[in-house]
Amino acid sequence: RQFPGCGNIVTFSQFLFIAVEGFIFEANFGRKRPAIPIRNYFIMVAMFFTVSVVNNYALNLNIAMPLHMIFRSGSLIASMALGIIILKKRYSVSKYSSIALVSLGIFTCTLMSAKQVASDSSLNQEDGPQAFLWWLLGIAALTFALLMSARMGIFQETLYKKFGKHSKEALFYNHALPLPGFLLLAPNIYQHAVLFNQSELFQVPVIGLTLPIMWFYLLMNVITQYVCIRGVFILTTECTSLTVTLVVTLRKFVSLIFSILYFQNPFTGWHWLGTAFVFVGTLMYTEVWNSLGPLLARCRGGRRPKEE
Repeated sequence: RQFPGCGNIVTFSQFLFIAVEGFIFEANFGRKRPAIPIRNYFIMVAMFFTVSVVNNYALNLNIAMPLHMIFRSGSLIASMALGIIILKKRYSVSKYSSIALVSLGIFTCTLMSAKQVASDSSLNQEDGPQAFLWWLLGIAALTFALLMSARMGIFQETLYKKFGKHSKEALFYNHALPLPGFLLLAPNIYQHAVLFNQSELFQVPVIGLTLPIMWFYLLMNVITQYVCIRGVFILTTECTSLTVTLVVTLRKFVSLIFSILYFQNPFTGWHWLGTAFVFVGTLMYTEVWNSLGPLLARCRGGRRPKEE
């Protein structure tokens, strides 16, 4: 909220922390050879780095955080669409219905956000058309990042089928190899580091350390991001992909509600309808209803009294 263009320093900090942790505990200080050839990681990293940077810049192009979250919720559907095109996959009618529902939800939220941007821009005649064009560029950036992320997922799936699943290794290389790329963003990162230093001082509870509050926010962001990624990694090794998808979807929904309520982001009835379409469509795609049906039936059956 205070520095909308600070995405690069946030992403760099996340990448650096996860790369250092992975270098120590996964790569064993560089002594462990990767199971997947390093050249494949360079391709994956180019996609991953591009997606991260483009998503960051989208927030600087008049894109509100709720719309950003809703757009990224379409990643499952984008992956399905590219799977049809690239891998020649075919799906059931319910899968195609979920695509239509999520697409309708994203379109509804995007259209309502466009009207809000146009309305706000009309208050300032000089910046009005320019603000709306920047918003359109932000939508284009989100769409590109969504498709690139889906393409990266297909590439990962292909690698895992060929070399086996090495999620933690991929996590390390996806964060370590792009670090030199941040040199291209160094002026922007340095600029926001200076701005962070100038923010108001904050005393950290318990330990009593005093530091600029933006650095405290960044530290909390890095820690929670690390916990999130490790949590998803543990889920992928312990649970089915259905469970992982469901948990991640619910996490996005909670994040969206929190963003709307706590930060008082503008959200109309149409936005709520579009959001409902997106998340119901995603749940349809995961076929969670098919899994819950037999479970509920067993529960009802367990409560039924025994017949004499």
